[in-house]
Amino acid sequence: MNIALWIAQALLALMFIPAGVMKTFQPNKVKSTMPWAKDASTGYVAFIGLSELLGGLGLILPWATDIAPVLTPIAAIGIAVIMLFAAVFHARRSEYSSIGMNVIMLALALFVAIGRF
Repeated sequence: MNIALWIAQALLALMFIPAGVMKTFQPNKVKSTMPWAKDASTGYVAFIGLSELLGGLGLILPWATDIAPVLTPIAAIGIAVIMLFAAVFHARRSEYSSIGMNVIMLALALFVAIGRF
């Protein structure tokens, strides 16, 4: 089970850390490439990016370093909440092709949260 949890954590981190870095530090580039970001403020895109970046780091660092490991399942819950909101957001904008990946990442994050608590 520990190996499966680490694989899920690594997959999520590999998706959220680079995406978070790009949205946090290059929000204008994101606004030119992602349809939803064109309608959002630069600050909103950067906030989402920072949330994703910190969540991705929180999935790995606390458990790997054994420093406050309780933060890993909390980060997983945060990622799950972000994915739930993202799915609702995309559904409201009729961007249905994005919802599938949101649901998969939501499921992985819940798996990590439950497995690490």
